[in-house]
Amino acid sequence: MGIPTLITTNTSSNASSSAFTSSIDSTYDEYMFVCTDINPATDVAHFQCQFSTDGGSNYGMTVTSTTFYAQHYEDDSSTSLAYQASADLAQSTSDVFLNRSIGNGADESTVAILHLFNPSNTTYVKNFYARSNEYAADNSTLDRFTAGYINDTQNVDAVIFRMSSGNFDGVIQMYGIA
Repeated sequence: MGIPTLITTNTSSNASSSAFTSSIDSTYDEYMFVCTDINPATDVAHFQCQFSTDGGSNYGMTVTSTTFYAQHYEDDSSTSLAYQASADLAQSTSDVFLNRSIGNGADESTVAILHLFNPSNTTYVKNFYARSNEYAADNSTLDRFTAGYINDTQNVDAVIFRMSSGNFDGVIQMYGIA
């Protein structure tokens, strides 16, 4: 992996979304989005993303993705390692799940790192993967792995992050990796 170069930082306070609509171009082969202390206003909200080919005027690109997680409850009552079919997308224009069922308590939040590869390449589909962790509404931690592809050869030039419902606070930084 190359050295990440910080391009921009979005700081959100009670925001409905955080969009990156410029600087995603052929300058870098890989873009990395670091999402820190994302706290939803709505309990049991899902942190999601979606992509655009027209500078963010329209989101809803066709995506196929998969996800699995490891979970551990605070009171040590249960642990699990599971594939989560309900979070998968199969040729869907829905948002990609980065985390699900996040608590909205003052100490509850999620973090995520999303990698998007070759968004300006017009020959191949666009691959991505994310690694995230959440303090869930049920007082557990989930270490989540998500991966997939945007089934389009058009230039992807914008990414939006949002909750399934309600607003959120948090910081999202976009890096370019040569």
